[in-house]
Amino acid sequence: MRSIATGLLLLMATVLVLARANQSIHPALAYVAAFAEAALVGGLADWFAVTALFRHPLGLPIPHTAVVPRNKDRIGDSLGNFVANNFLSPDVLLPKLKTLDVARRLADWLGREDHARLAAKRLAAAVPPLIAALQDEPVRQMLSNAALRRLHGIAAAPLMSRILTILVAGGQHLALFDIGLAAARQFVAENQESIRRSINEKSSWWVPEWIDSRLAKRILVGVEETLDEMAAADHPWRLQFQSSVESLIDRLAHAPETQARAETLKEELIAHPEVQAYLASLWTETKQMLLTDLAGGDRVERALAGALSGLAVHLVEDGRLRDLVNSWAVRIIFFMVVPNRQRLGNFMAGVVHGWDARTVVGKLELQFGRDLQYIRVNGTLVGGLVGLAIHAATTAFG
Repeated sequence: MRSIATGLLLLMATVLVLARANQSIHPALAYVAAFAEAALVGGLADWFAVTALFRHPLGLPIPHTAVVPRNKDRIGDSLGNFVANNFLSPDVLLPKLKTLDVARRLADWLGREDHARLAAKRLAAAVPPLIAALQDEPVRQMLSNAALRRLHGIAAAPLMSRILTILVAGGQHLALFDIGLAAARQFVAENQESIRRSINEKSSWWVPEWIDSRLAKRILVGVEETLDEMAAADHPWRLQFQSSVESLIDRLAHAPETQARAETLKEELIAHPEVQAYLASLWTETKQMLLTDLAGGDRVERALAGALSGLAVHLVEDGRLRDLVNSWAVRIIFFMVVPNRQRLGNFMAGVVHGWDARTVVGKLELQFGRDLQYIRVNGTLVGGLVGLAIHAATTAFG
């Protein structure tokens, strides 16, 4: 375009010379000469104006030329402020964010199996370096404190009452009773000699040993028979155990004294050194488990891919979930961009500041140079037409 505009100027100069040279032979060429002369003036004026934007015309340091290189930094500042105040302002940004429908876009993208696998792969690959970058002690303390707060916040008595209710509903408390009976039978069977010896030792000195032996034998037989009888569903002690459990459930749910004892027991358990040691080891065990699973193949990736695909389905089917995700996205983007919009503008200005003058001129010329050369062409033609009109008017009116 620069060559076309410059060629047009040379053409007008040639036409002017030829018209002036032959004007005496053909008076009508005066109109052609007037057009060419005015076109040459208009084209040269616009060439000067366009060139003065980017450099000194003919290398001469004429005042108010090379406008862009001289004002490079001011242009960068103006560009940054313009973008920050006109494109990243709350009034402009918020309506645009609300129309993005991030949740729908996310659902469409994750709905493709290859995309879900890709996202899962990226997430799984990011976990080990993220874990390695974390300091163990603060994370360990955070998890331990969070677990302690959670444990302290749980009401022990209602929880125990619900657990016992579930056990009673499934008959598991009676299974526990049977386990106790079996343990008692095993204890008696394995410790008969010790029981006999204990009875003999505690018996009076004047009682014959054979009487102690027979007494011990009768006691052991009686205990075994009693344990066998307690296995029956209608045994009084079994029914009494059932009643005691139901009474305990009721007291745990309604008796303040029992609830207080349950809370005390809970606090004692929490304060136990073994429990404290386990809570302190939560991060170490969790970290090792994650790293082991991630290093053991693609199991984690497949699980993550399935979870992400499931999320895509839920986002499509659940309008409330989409609204929630969209509101999160709007808040995150809005509260990250708007408070930092001046920083973004300063970043743009800094980038322009870092360019040298030749780079700035080259980039702007690539963007606007073609149109600026059209201005030169238009200036040449419009100037010629104005000169022709003036010559015609002055000729007509003497």
